[in-house]
Amino acid sequence: FFFQSTPATSIPTVQVQGQQINLQPPSYTAASQHAEQMKKPGQNFMCLWQSCKKWFQTPSQVFYHAATEHGGKDVYPGQCLWEGCEPFQRQRFSFITHLQDKHCSRDALLAGLKQDEHGQAGNQKTSTK
Repeated sequence: FFFQSTPATSIPTVQVQGQQINLQPPSYTAASQHAEQMKKPGQNFMCLWQSCKKWFQTPSQVFYHAATEHGGKDVYPGQCLWEGCEPFQRQRFSFITHLQDKHCSRDALLAGLKQDEHGQAGNQKTSTK
């Protein structure tokens, strides 16, 4: 007699409160994160958090990115690691306000980029260009 086998390509799922949750890992890999650092047309604002260097179209996108990716409750290191910023200890809430006021305004982001261009050969510790 024969066993009915399920195809090996099936993805395991779990029922949680009536919803099917897909257990397949996301299809993107760490390699694609390097592609994000390429500047696309219309992206004129860069996140200058310690070696992040991702490009965005608007200052508010940089702020949202920095607040969630660098200032999120599980990732915030307890101080601002934005290039050129004093690494004072700050509460997370205080940091978010600081980020918005000091680093993610249009003027601050554009000024930071100019400094970044001029300072490449200077005191960049992390840069290996």
